[in-house]
Amino acid sequence: MQKPQLHYYDLDDNVVAFSSTRHGGYSTGSHGEFNINEHCGDDASAIARNRQILCEELGVADANVIVPHQTHGVEVRQIAADFLALPLPVRKMILDGVDAVMTNLENVCVGVSTADCIPILLSDSRHGAVCAVHAGWRGTLSRVVMRAVAEMRLAYDTNPADLKAVIGPGISFDAFEVGDEVYEQFVAANFDMQDISRQIKMNSSEEYKWHIDLVECNRQQLQQCGLAAGNIQSCDICTYSNTDDYFSARKLGIDSGRIYSAVMRK
Repeated sequence: MQKPQLHYYDLDDNVVAFSSTRHGGYSTGSHGEFNINEHCGDDASAIARNRQILCEELGVADANVIVPHQTHGVEVRQIAADFLALPLPVRKMILDGVDAVMTNLENVCVGVSTADCIPILLSDSRHGAVCAVHAGWRGTLSRVVMRAVAEMRLAYDTNPADLKAVIGPGISFDAFEVGDEVYEQFVAANFDMQDISRQIKMNSSEEYKWHIDLVECNRQQLQQCGLAAGNIQSCDICTYSNTDDYFSARKLGIDSGRIYSAVMRK
């Protein structure tokens, strides 16, 4: 039997945090080998087998592996005990249009799917709560991670100063080229463009293109929420430059697999 090869993080005590790699599963082609996202064109039987081996790796039931259907928004969903007892179609409906998931339950793995977007995992050990956030450029622009921290405060009385965070694999500043229209949206949203952007000359011409640092954007947002700089770690893995190990929609196409970055209380 295959075994998923996960990139684990030392996030917090009594917490398991990881990002999946492309290795150790049953998917093939541009979805190979390990993918559990149902919305990227992968074979349903391969997804089911991959979920099974992930559950065995984590020691949890299938219903306890939470994978929302993301829409680049700011919706945050709390996973409570009654959610796990709901029928599968209802659980999927509740997770539709959700870009961050949080829980204070033990052995419930909350995660997000990415393939260049930025995954952020949060842990509040004082209140036993964890959260996974999907921040693509649209989510970063909308400050979804700040929304997630605010929702943790409401749900669990989380003090941001107690939070620990890890920023998982995503597209790097050097690889994330954007058009003027995207750059202008960040300007309009009052980002400090001197800190997060620069024009870089394209290799094939004399033309310059804007590049934006999504990792830095989200790191700054976490600090603006009240997280200490020392409590924010980044794995510094560029998905675009490491497609042997991680999925990149920009390089492999949108009909490719997705990285699952997740966190779970033990």
